[in-house]
Amino acid sequence: MTQIDDYVIDVLMRDLVGHDRRPACFLVYLWLSTAEVRRGEAVQVSYQELAECIGISKSSVQVAVSWLTQRQLLTAEKETVTSTPRYTVNRPWRDTVLRRERTGAVSK
Repeated sequence: MTQIDDYVIDVLMRDLVGHDRRPACFLVYLWLSTAEVRRGEAVQVSYQELAECIGISKSSVQVAVSWLTQRQLLTAEKETVTSTPRYTVNRPWRDTVLRRERTGAVSK
């Protein structure tokens, strides 16, 4: 069973679904995050495959990927302009905790 960070449910879901009013973004982020953990590497998947796996339209996936990339929650890389993107899920809240731990600035 894949573990989901508390932050994803407690903060990110409310932010993407409630504040940004983009529930498809949350679904795409959640699916890619889980797939990345299962595979142990970045996920290469087409918009169509992603849409079918999640159960939303291809255009919704395209908009969601664009928004998540803009919010820096997702990095999409392509070898060529027409190749299938390879997605890396960013977890900025983890980076903040790691930075604090390295500098000894962990608050309790």
